[in-house]
Amino acid sequence: MSPAGAVEGRVRALLARMNLDQKIGQMTQPERLHVTPAEVKAYHIGSVLSGGGSCPADNRPPDWVAMNDAYWAASMEADAGHLAIPILYGVDAVHGNANVRGATVFPHNIGLGAAGDPELVERVGGVTAREVLAAGVDWTFAPTLAVARDPRWGRTYESYSEDPGVVARYATKVVRGLQGEGILACAKHWVGDGGTRAGVDQGDTEVDETQLRRVHVAPYLAAVEAGVLTVMASLSSWKGEKCHAHRYLLEDVLKGEMGFKGFVLSDWNGVDPLAEDYGEAAAMAVNAGIDMLMVPETWREIIAELKGQVKRGIVPIGRIDDAVARILRVKFACGLFERPRPAARPAASSSGFGSREHRAVAREAVRKSLVLLKNEDRVLPLHRDARILVAGPAAHDRGRQCGGFTVEWQGVSGNAAIEGGTSIWEGIRAVAPQAVLWGGDRDVAGVPDARDFDVGVVVVGERPYAEGLGDIREPSPVRPGAHMPAAHGTLEPYGDTLEFAALHPEALPTIRGLAARGIPVVTVLISGRPLVVNGELAASSAFVAAWLPGSEGAGVADVLFGSHPFAGRLPMSWPSEMPGGDGRGGTSGDGVLFPRGYGLRPC
Repeated sequence: MSPAGAVEGRVRALLARMNLDQKIGQMTQPERLHVTPAEVKAYHIGSVLSGGGSCPADNRPPDWVAMNDAYWAASMEADAGHLAIPILYGVDAVHGNANVRGATVFPHNIGLGAAGDPELVERVGGVTAREVLAAGVDWTFAPTLAVARDPRWGRTYESYSEDPGVVARYATKVVRGLQGEGILACAKHWVGDGGTRAGVDQGDTEVDETQLRRVHVAPYLAAVEAGVLTVMASLSSWKGEKCHAHRYLLEDVLKGEMGFKGFVLSDWNGVDPLAEDYGEAAAMAVNAGIDMLMVPETWREIIAELKGQVKRGIVPIGRIDDAVARILRVKFACGLFERPRPAARPAASSSGFGSREHRAVAREAVRKSLVLLKNEDRVLPLHRDARILVAGPAAHDRGRQCGGFTVEWQGVSGNAAIEGGTSIWEGIRAVAPQAVLWGGDRDVAGVPDARDFDVGVVVVGERPYAEGLGDIREPSPVRPGAHMPAAHGTLEPYGDTLEFAALHPEALPTIRGLAARGIPVVTVLISGRPLVVNGELAASSAFVAAWLPGSEGAGVADVLFGSHPFAGRLPMSWPSEMPGGDGRGGTSGDGVLFPRGYGLRPC
């Protein structure tokens, strides 16, 4: 990082040379599918992003480097009408650089929260940063610092814990891990996205200010103190007012009281819901304190509208200058001006992308994240020479292990798209030569000689999802600004209940079918949140919450067979029933089967 005094002098000097078109261009962030390198130069664009699943060519690191190199070269091609200001490219590397094929995919944040190891989280951040740099990218939209209070929220797995203290401790470490390796971190989503009523994505957080600060603001204090350079605003609201237009939260609290000196980015089309008139919406966001506008497709329109709002005096030029100064400050502070073009950077060839060393960190994270909820008759740990029947649709499915934000926005199923790593079945097979995989999700009624097995391992779980498509609620029309392709006509939630047996009815008969034959069953649940699993739990001899472990399924086998101990603790309370309309709001109260912090240790 460059010294603060030198940075401020460079910011002032460059800002003084910029005209209004150049300033507004720096405030604009289109999506790669909708802007060319030539347009980056012509419109003085400050940043480009990849939406979930948006990737160049064959989606390999060299493809990303080539794409970013073209954008960088265009941004740095100075002439009489264009100043050389390097572009920032941003991606959602939220559990490793999982957009790219062959990447090391870490457990989602809920699993890291269960691990209870802040130092590990810093190492995870460092590995993620190196694999992001390998793609020629400088910026990840991470960490998510949401404090999830209701498991019906489709983004629960992006939260480390329902405890703000845990999230704050992790915030410090992950920011250092990411930025210490040379990429920009982005704390998101400011603020209260994990506390919306009934866990509705992009909904309304109705708590009073004392509660907002105690629960939801606290992790950002830690991130700002750790030096985070960017913050993303939330698509949710606080007491009915959209966070994207909330001047008090953005300017007074974040930038004023907390002393945040970096820049604030809008979320995907986050300007759109603020007003019917696009120019008015843009003015509301910028005047409230949004510095860079994420406008995937309509970036030309917002440039024209914002310019008109400035000329009419609705948006003061001083607000524009402050926003651009913040963007330039970040670009100078992180050394972006001094970096060679992406194709010439050493990280592109020496990052260890998807390497054995990186995967070892991910496998360690998997081991530490597993939470043992039940272990009747000491079924666990398993013996390597046992006759093991492995069943369940998630047993041999690396895509399901990884969850959302993996290769595609909504994630993928199967093994083909997740290159490298191991499924849980592959991890078991490597250490237990007598283990047998029984046809994925086939009914165990047809298992031959079922009584000849010593134990069954049934791996079940949620299918991949992301954001509002993971919500548990009634279907509703798509909301303006929703982070999804225009082709989606409705924002279909994952389901309308947290009852796992209703969401995935194939699981319980499999568990009961084996148990009825006298075979002890170890159930491994792959999920992005705690679910109501009373029936599955009762029918199992042992039950393991494995969260969304990522690409290294062998880490699950490491613990099942006792090579490493169970170390995970629940990062949030586990429900015994569907929450009421307002959600649980914490670790106590009716309807809690296991409290936060619960986790058995086999003798």
